[in-house]
Amino acid sequence: MTTDLYDDDVPPALGTVVEQDRGSLPFALIHGEALVACAGWALGESGVTPVDVGTNWAGLVDAAEPFVLHDALCPLTPPEFIAACVAEAIEHEAVVVGVRPVTDTVKHVEGGLVGETVDRAGLLAVASPVVLPGSVVVDLEALPSTDFAVLVAALAERYPVRTLEAPPSGRRVASEEDVRVLEALTSPEGVLDRSGEE
Repeated sequence: MTTDLYDDDVPPALGTVVEQDRGSLPFALIHGEALVACAGWALGESGVTPVDVGTNWAGLVDAAEPFVLHDALCPLTPPEFIAACVAEAIEHEAVVVGVRPVTDTVKHVEGGLVGETVDRAGLLAVASPVVLPGSVVVDLEALPSTDFAVLVAALAERYPVRTLEAPPSGRRVASEEDVRVLEALTSPEGVLDRSGEE
């Protein structure tokens, strides 16, 4: 599939699909393809130049380009959304994180006792991608973590962080059951339509 969304004015960016420390789930199938393959396709279609996750950090520093980390467990994140995150990171010279609203009930726990329900309105779940502007890539000695929640928390201690809400198809999966739900969401006859209306 080709796209004409991107032209010669798109700033260069490097990126990788992160599958480490995620067990075998990145190799589960969705619409007949491995999650990691779908994520790789989306990254490439976004206009980002893919590099191997094992690429030496010094090489990324030398390139001084934005660096995109795309989670294999967010396999159907639209390329357009990844591109929008890259543009946001460049425009604001900030780390940009794709997020989804929290829909689960969250409770306070104090002293081992379950307390009040937390208002979900102010909560966000880290999804994908995480985009580091070139200045952050150059400043870092290495990537703090490949766990996106840990990574974002570590980056937020040192750099400005902006969030963009990912569409429903960009949700993160944590189990085979989640994969089946995402597959239904993104199928032509799915329970939710592609416009993102839930």
